[in-house]
Amino acid sequence: MSGSIRLFVTAPLAPGAEVAATAAQAHYLGTVMRRAVGDAVVLFNGRDGEWAAHVLTQRRGAASFVVDRMLRPQEAEPDMWLVFALLKRDATDLVVQKATELGVAALWPVFSARTNAQRVNLARLHAIAIEAAEQSERLTVPEVHEPRPLATLLQSWPVGRRLFVAAERIAAPPLGASPRGAISEPAALLVGPEGGFAPAELDAIRGHPLVTTMSLGPRILRAETAAIAGLARLQGAGWE
Repeated sequence: MSGSIRLFVTAPLAPGAEVAATAAQAHYLGTVMRRAVGDAVVLFNGRDGEWAAHVLTQRRGAASFVVDRMLRPQEAEPDMWLVFALLKRDATDLVVQKATELGVAALWPVFSARTNAQRVNLARLHAIAIEAAEQSERLTVPEVHEPRPLATLLQSWPVGRRLFVAAERIAAPPLGASPRGAISEPAALLVGPEGGFAPAELDAIRGHPLVTTMSLGPRILRAETAAIAGLARLQGAGWE
């Protein structure tokens, strides 16, 4: 099915099932991609695997599909989260897109002392995550959570999930220095805002029992770069 349009849907997927397209998907199919009745598409919903389908109906503002056959069964994916201080819109969009491509299971935006954004359009971020999942051929879309204060998230942090923190100008081993395959339990990466964490935040982070403070190297990275580099290194430490 190489080259086929790949779409995320919420409906159950099974042979012969009919699935309605969203208005945005119908517009994309008919106006942008010039697809017609009978053309092939690929559908996934995060639960039932990936399926070959074709366009059943196509008219202005509406479309539907019929499911043909399974291409891939649903598979377990790494239980990895990204916690990141909200950035300006374009940088936040980039973090969501690349984190989705890198396979995170959940995105947790937080407010920190030096966060330079106070509002976020969750619907927009969810749409970005869906598009990135469609294009990267993953079988799920990460959950995008409501932003919350960093302190609140740390207080309610789940037992059993390691939290790796990428912090600047600290004496810490490089992220990913563990032997390959060493990171197998649920984990998360925390990346701070431009300007880094405030001293009081660093104290709270270091005092948390599930935190491992790690370095991303000698250079000072932009926050969005740190998120991408940190996730890639976690994958190299056993999150493939």
